[in-house]
Amino acid sequence: MLGRDDCVMAYKLIALDLDDTLLNAESEISPRNREAICRVVEWGISVTIATGRMYRTALRYARELAINLPLILYQGAMIREAGSGAILRYRPVPRDLTVDVLRLAAAENYHINLYIDDQIYVGQETGESRYYQTIAPIPVQPVGDLCAFLAQQAVEPTKLSIINLDGRLQDLELFLKSNYAGRLTVLQSRPHFLEITSVEATKGQALQHLGELQNIRLDEIVAIGDSYNDIDMLQLAGMGVAMANAPAAVKEAADVITASNLEDGVAIFLERYILNGQSGH
Repeated sequence: MLGRDDCVMAYKLIALDLDDTLLNAESEISPRNREAICRVVEWGISVTIATGRMYRTALRYARELAINLPLILYQGAMIREAGSGAILRYRPVPRDLTVDVLRLAAAENYHINLYIDDQIYVGQETGESRYYQTIAPIPVQPVGDLCAFLAQQAVEPTKLSIINLDGRLQDLELFLKSNYAGRLTVLQSRPHFLEITSVEATKGQALQHLGELQNIRLDEIVAIGDSYNDIDMLQLAGMGVAMANAPAAVKEAADVITASNLEDGVAIFLERYILNGQSGH
C-alpha cells in the first residue's frame, strides 16, 4: 500500500462513480464529500465523474463540484464535455444487436429503457419505469413497439437498461454474456439494473481514453466505485478504490477499500491518501 506522501505526489486525476459511491441515500453529495473534493482540486488534482448515468442527470453533480474535465457517461459509451456539451468519444450499441435484445426482452416480458440522444424511450410505463424515476427523475417517453420505433431513428442507441424487480436478471445476464461475448458489454450497475452497451463501452476503456486526452497516465489515476461496472476501471487505474458497500468481486478488484457511501467513504479515502491525513472531522 502506498504511503500518504507518495499518493499526493503520484496522482493527477480522480474518477468518481456516482450512485452508491459519491452519492448518499438521497442521491446527494454530502458536505464532507464535497469539501474533500474541493480541497483535492485546490491541491491541483483533477476530478471527474465516471457513471452509468446519462449526460443530463450527471451534469448537475458536475456543476455542483465545478468539474471542468470531460465526463464519462453511459458506462463509458460517451465522453462529453461538462461545459460545452461537446462529445469527445462515442460508442453506441449496434442497431442489429439492439434489435436482438429488444426482441428477447419483449418475448420474456422484461422492461427496457432505450437511450437515444440523451432521451429515454420505453414501450409503455411500468412499475419498473416508475422505479427508475425514483432514482433519476427524468421523464420517459412511451413509444409502443421499441423495434418499430428504433427503425425510424437515424442514430443507434447509446445504451439499453433492462430493469427487473422480480429477481430474474441473473439468468438473463448469463444468457446475454454467453451469446454476445465479444459483441456487447453486459453488466449489472446496481440491483435490478442490467446495462447493455457496445463492447467498446466500459468505464475502463473510457478512462484510458480520457487519460490520453489529458496526457495523464493510467498509473496517475485513482478510480473509486462500488459495482460490477466499475471493475475494469478499478483494475486499470493506478489505484482502484472500492466502497465498503461494494460486492465481494468489486472489492477484490480494488487496491483499497474505504467506508460506505452512507459514511462519506469518498471523503475518508481522499483525506487519508490524498490530503495527507488532513481533515476537519
